[in-house]
Amino acid sequence: TSWGMRRSLRGGMCSPGSSPDPAHPVVAMAAAASGGADAGGTDILADGAARLGLQLSAAQLAQFAAYTRLLAAGNRRANLTAITEPEAVQVRHYLDSLTAVLAMRDWPDGMRVMDLGAGAGFPGVPLKIVFPDIKLTLADSVGKKTAFLHELTAQLGLDEVDIRTARAEELGRAADCRSRFDIVLARGVARMPTLLEYALPLCRVGGRLLAWKGQDGPAEAQGAHKALRELKGAVAGVQSADVVAPPLPPNRWLITVMKTGPTPGRYPRRTGVPAKQPL
Repeated sequence: TSWGMRRSLRGGMCSPGSSPDPAHPVVAMAAAASGGADAGGTDILADGAARLGLQLSAAQLAQFAAYTRLLAAGNRRANLTAITEPEAVQVRHYLDSLTAVLAMRDWPDGMRVMDLGAGAGFPGVPLKIVFPDIKLTLADSVGKKTAFLHELTAQLGLDEVDIRTARAEELGRAADCRSRFDIVLARGVARMPTLLEYALPLCRVGGRLLAWKGQDGPAEAQGAHKALRELKGAVAGVQSADVVAPPLPPNRWLITVMKTGPTPGRYPRRTGVPAKQPL
């Protein structure tokens, strides 16, 4: 890969110039609420992240603690997630998001990342907290969810985040999105043939789709050969997340697909067709 500056899995994760600002109101509030001990109750996350090779800073843990409070408040206004208990949020949302590092170790500064079907911000926002110098686009078709994402990213002080309210089929044909992203993230979006049609048009050639899957993940990847051939992709990795199970539930998988050539212009098909008539 021809990345210029890389961010590897070393202690603390943030360089001194890119760490979350302790003076930011939400970060400062979270740190104060924690009494300097546990960043507002993020010990499960910190322990799990360490098993992934990630040493989260106090400021990053404060951001995650603030995220949990903002998520609870936002969930009262919109149906963001069925998982709301703070310990479960740490595991099922934050830690699950960070398992991305099992499939991809390097998250270089300036890397262009899209979270497709971002919902309440998972997995994109947790990865942005840990790797603050990636350029993140959060996309969801539901306006209430993207409204929450605008509020969330502002409150957490996250820079270089673009938020789009649009369907995947629309984004895949938009000139400023098609073939523009180094990584497309997808967690709980669709089965592989449909997901490939959503995501591969957004990747640059040589870019990758990173898909979170349950126990059927390997079988889904194996059964997507027609879509891969048609859309110009190849499975580049099938990675188990069992290194953090428990506390994460077992049989979580990360499927990496590399884009091997330009996706034909007829894809993605019109809205709704990839789901109704998967390749």
